[in-house]
Amino acid sequence: MRFYSTNSPQSTVSTKQALFQSMPADKGLYMPTPLPTLGVDFFTAIADQSLADIGFAISYALFGDEINKADLEELTHNAFPFETPVIQLESGKTSVLELFHGPSLAFKDVGARYMAALMSYFSKQSDKEVNILVATSGDTGGAVAMGFHNVPGVRVSILYPSGRVSELQEKQLTTLGGNIQAFEVDGTFDDCQAIVKQAFVDAELNAHLSLSSANSINIFRLIPQGFYYVSAYGQVQHYGKPVVFSTPSGNFGNLSAGAMVQKMGLPVAHFVAATNLNHVVPSYLKSGNYLPQASVATISNAMDVGSPSNFVRLAHLYNYDYNQFKTNVSGYFYDDEETRAGMKRIYDQYNYVSCPHTAIGIMGLQDYMTDSQQDVMGISLATAHPSKFKPLVEEVLGHPVEVPERLAELAHRSKKSIPIPAEYEAFKESFLQTV
Repeated sequence: MRFYSTNSPQSTVSTKQALFQSMPADKGLYMPTPLPTLGVDFFTAIADQSLADIGFAISYALFGDEINKADLEELTHNAFPFETPVIQLESGKTSVLELFHGPSLAFKDVGARYMAALMSYFSKQSDKEVNILVATSGDTGGAVAMGFHNVPGVRVSILYPSGRVSELQEKQLTTLGGNIQAFEVDGTFDDCQAIVKQAFVDAELNAHLSLSSANSINIFRLIPQGFYYVSAYGQVQHYGKPVVFSTPSGNFGNLSAGAMVQKMGLPVAHFVAATNLNHVVPSYLKSGNYLPQASVATISNAMDVGSPSNFVRLAHLYNYDYNQFKTNVSGYFYDDEETRAGMKRIYDQYNYVSCPHTAIGIMGLQDYMTDSQQDVMGISLATAHPSKFKPLVEEVLGHPVEVPERLAELAHRSKKSIPIPAEYEAFKESFLQTV
């Protein structure tokens, strides 16, 4: 398997280089080549397979010539000691893919744990410490912090927008200590992301340090997220209906992962890109004009991204063809008032408690199914456990939300972060003092 930059398809790097380098020097994004085709027999055989089994099979198709098979199987199964179940809301019609059964209670556990396992495998071959830089709008930071905590040879620096993550999300970022350091940025997620991107092209920094990313700019965050789309299909294929996925979207890594496995043969009939008021992609799907904007703060904070990095990957997967993009993806967006109403309606209709992001996904799926009038099996991705947004969910639903023990215990830990302005040089100065 080789990886090329979206800006320079003719030049490729190895799996190890793409994993640790994260972003090419030309500021493109890495994509795998060639993408293997998983045949019909592969998909008909996965109904009873675990997420780890499916992850290993796809990993072996991708990297089987670079990583020892037994090692690859071990690291994949170690990464996924949990499942991603499909829960029926309306039997055979509407369902949710619960992605919050990992340690940080968010879908990003899948990508973070897989990346950590791969980096640990390759870092054993080197004595140079790796410095992970990651920007988060909420869930990425917690998943990365827990996935990489105490991984030998790795230090993690997490940048998050001050006052724009939930209290429990912030606790996940700032209380582990050890090899995890949090930078509290006086700005937006887009500011955090811009700082991280600038660090990767800073010649002085890269001359002295080995830098890598655990954001979705790193292709190895996206590849494992494709595993649960495949797992979900295996769980519902017995209905014999076309499968439509609705993905709550911010930086669009999750939807890019789905499009990637679609290219590998997964029979996805359609995708729904469901967003909050940061709706540059739904607007693009209506107008054909892609116009990034400054991000807007909403109650679905993990999706507050005004300039999604992974749009270029989606455009690339659909050959920069607007009509092909629009044939495969529909876009819907909702403001905070609509999101609150949706959370309440979903609870009343299905007796299902959803976080605001998951509610947006379900609403997008419902609206698409109404508009398309097709008989499909709709699956909305449930991206985070509702307890991560406990005050909001309790306010909307009017009853208590139980907090799992592994999250509740964080409430009493002390926050430790480094406050910085939204300026690259301020981050660089503070960062160099910590390494």
